[in-house]
Formats: sequence, structure tokens, C-alpha cells
Amino acid sequence: MSLSLFLIQMLNGLQLGVLLFMLSAGLTLVFGIMNFVNLAHGSLYMMGAYFAAAAYARTDSFLLAALVGIVGSAALGFAIERIVAARLYARDHLDHVLATFGLILFFNELARTVWGASPYYMNVPQALSGTINLLGISYSAYRFAIIVVGLLVALGCYLLINKTRVGMLIRAGSSNPTIVAALGVNIKLLNAAIFALGAALAGVAGLMSGPILSVQPGMGEPILITAMIVIVIGGIGSVRGAFYSALIVGVIDTAGRAFLPMILREFLDRSTAQAAGPALASMLICIFMAAVLALKPQGLFPVKNQ
Repeated sequence: MSLSLFLIQMLNGLQLGVLLFMLSAGLTLVFGIMNFVNLAHGSLYMMGAYFAAAAYARTDSFLLAALVGIVGSAALGFAIERIVAARLYARDHLDHVLATFGLILFFNELARTVWGASPYYMNVPQALSGTINLLGISYSAYRFAIIVVGLLVALGCYLLINKTRVGMLIRAGSSNPTIVAALGVNIKLLNAAIFALGAALAGVAGLMSGPILSVQPGMGEPILITAMIVIVIGGIGSVRGAFYSALIVGVIDTAGRAFLPMILREFLDRSTAQAAGPALASMLICIFMAAVLALKPQGLFPVKNQ
């Protein structure tokens, strides 16, 4: 294994990690802070990708596609909160699961009806179609742009939650919404804004993953499971934990898929190693989550005031 291959896989792991963070940060805001189990978060990611891909196909402008994808996802999240989620906050998690599972089926059928069952492809923007020289290796400019956008989103989330009045209200509202409402804060509007923000973050993840993945119905479910693993490892309700654990999970998953088959070939015949490697690699993050929960049941970076 060469050094360049190792560095490329680490960058790929970082790129997957920031994508997972953009998805899991929104899920953390809704699930960890508002205590609402939103299984439809993956559908918001899918719809964000579809909105952006459709806009890009019509305008050939990535900036307009980004605007449509993010604003469309946020508006959809706001509507879901007002129409569905707001009626279920006082009920138990099983009702949340049943309602949002229904939304998954609805949005998958909606996407299939509007855009068809076949994968919908979004081209890489012309300005980011080449490679850049990074640490002495050639790396995809678009994948590097994903890393930059993910880090900027992480910085924005940190500043919003820890340095602004809105962030203070979000933290206070998660601890005691009754007292916050008694102080004159419109807690219903605040909840809707948090839901829309989470949906917008899912839309950003969908937008950025559109050119490297095929946009298709059901694309939100597999990555939703990984995002849930991320927030469990990081600590439920902790955006900081979601960031660090997303990077860890991204690197573990990418390194496992890239290097595990090569390691197994040292001990097994080639065909067996090729078959067993990907299967074992897909289990690595689940094994890591089990080990974390055994040692730190609250996650690696739990919320400090809990």
C-alpha cells in the first residue's frame, strides 16, 4: 500500500465524515434536542438532492441548484413540522415512528412519480470537475469542496448554538419549553425553525452528494441508519459529538472498505478475501458503536448539562 493511496482514502473518509455530519447535525437538533423521532429525515435529504438536481438540469447553475435544494428542504421541513410533527410532540415515540415512517413511504412514491424510478444524475460543476494538488497527491476538487462546505457548516452550527440568542433559546427550549414560553418566546415558532434548520442541513448534504451518488427514491434510508449510529456514538443531543463521531465513523468505514480486503488477502485466498472484506467492513461501524456503548453508554461526547 502506497502513501498516496493511504492519504486519498483518509481524505475520502473525511469527506464521508462531513457529509454524515451535515445529515446527523439536523437529526441531532430534532431528535436530541426536541425529543422527536424523525425517521423522515433521510427523505428530506433525498428531496434536497432531487430539488437541487432538477434545478441544475434546468438552469445549469450550481448556485441556483444549491439555493433551490436548501430552501426547498427547509420549506418542506417547516411544513412537516406544522402539519405532522407539532401534533405529536406530546405523544410517545412509537407515534413519532409510525407517522414519520408513513412520510418515508409517501416521499419515496412522490419522488418515483415525479422523477421516475430510474436514478437521476447531477453533473459535477464545471469549475470543480478537475483535481487539485493536496499534500503532494492529486485529489478531486469536488470532493475537497465537500470537505470545505462540511467544515463551514460545522463552524456555523457551533456559532449559532453557542454564540447567538437563537442558540440560547434553542438550548433553553430543549431543557424547559414551558418556562421559555412563559418568558414570551413563541415556542411553537422556535420548534418549527429548528425543524426547518435540520431539514436545510439535510438538504445541504443531499445537494453535495448529488454529483457523486445517483439520486433515486429510497436513497435516504441507508444513510439515515448511519447518521443514527453517528449521533448514538457522539452522544444524543450533542452537535459537537455528532461532528467528532461523524469524522470517526467516516474514516473507519472508508478505511475498512479500502484496506480490509487487502489485509485479508495476506491470510486467505483472493476470492475469499474479496467476498469477506466488504462484508466485514460494513460491520465495522456497528462493532465500534457496540464498543462505545459498552464503555460509555452516554456516547463519546455527551451534552455537558445532562
